[in-house]
Amino acid sequence: MNWWKPLAALSVALLVFVAVGSLLRLVRAATASAAALAVAGLLVIAVLAVIRWGSRPPRLLSTPYW
Repeated sequence: MNWWKPLAALSVALLVFVAVGSLLRLVRAATASAAALAVAGLLVIAVLAVIRWGSRPPRLLSTPYW
């Protein structure tokens, strides 16, 4: 029997539980304060900008000769 699989499943479940709880606390704190809501909005915009910037094709490293 693979003894590590139940341990890995338990670890993932614990990680998901902590992440969801933290996210709920963050949302609760952000809705109570305008400054926290603004910071959360800026973080979302920054993450979306980085995702968009990272998904574009590399212009500097690509050549038409490949």
